[in-house]
Amino acid sequence: MPHDTNSPTSARKQAHISEQPSVAVLISLGRHPLTGRARRADQDARAVEMALSLGDAQPRLLHAGQLDQDSEAALRAYLGMGFDALELIEQEQGADVIAALSDRLRETAPQLVLTGARAETGEGSGLLPYLLADALGWPIVAGLASIERIEQGEATLLQALPRGQRRRLRVRLPAIVTVDSSAPAARQSAFGPARRGVFEPVAHASVQDAAFAEWRVQPARKRPKRLKIIKATSARDRFKAAAAKAEGGGGQILADVTPEQGAEAIFRLLQEEGVLR
Repeated sequence: MPHDTNSPTSARKQAHISEQPSVAVLISLGRHPLTGRARRADQDARAVEMALSLGDAQPRLLHAGQLDQDSEAALRAYLGMGFDALELIEQEQGADVIAALSDRLRETAPQLVLTGARAETGEGSGLLPYLLADALGWPIVAGLASIERIEQGEATLLQALPRGQRRRLRVRLPAIVTVDSSAPAARQSAFGPARRGVFEPVAHASVQDAAFAEWRVQPARKRPKRLKIIKATSARDRFKAAAAKAEGGGGQILADVTPEQGAEAIFRLLQEEGVLR
């Protein structure tokens, strides 16, 4: 895909649309990092916000998963951003949603599919957009910051790069693009539209994920604390690091001790630093 590195326009500026593209936004369930309660996923909500900024385009919301009390409240938060309906493909627990999503996208044939870069629940591997693009045979662009224009079956996008840089890309439609935290923040969800919105069921058989069924899932453990490592790029910096006095006065100098005493002192130090428990 050709690209140039000219100075980009503001990410919040409304995209120039010379045609009315069909846009689908894949949404998932989020998880609050402190309370653990179900919510709309941050990156998916940013993708919805970007779809709403496309002028005359009429985006559709698409979700594949289970529908229960917690998931309904989170999904209605997307409806509260200004949608009357949401397409819901109900799937069983542990199902592989790639088949359901790819079949539905083939049926509706949107020109542009927006989604977050990584889910906040489930596997959270970030592979779903790539597997979906592979199944459909569509191009994929990761790390989208904004959409500049859509015309003549081609979209001009701004891709977010490290250190705040941007790269302008032109991609032939249909395509899948992922949105990360560099995109504009999502608007607040309104309570009234969220309650009035409806779920439009889409029938599709569940396909069990055989690989996921063999995994063993357990709560994550806190990682050991790493010791401070001094990195120096020149001989002068290495000499200064070696000659500098250690911070704090709680050190201990061992001299004329037995190997057992030295090993015990090292073991206590590792326990104090949190490396060993």
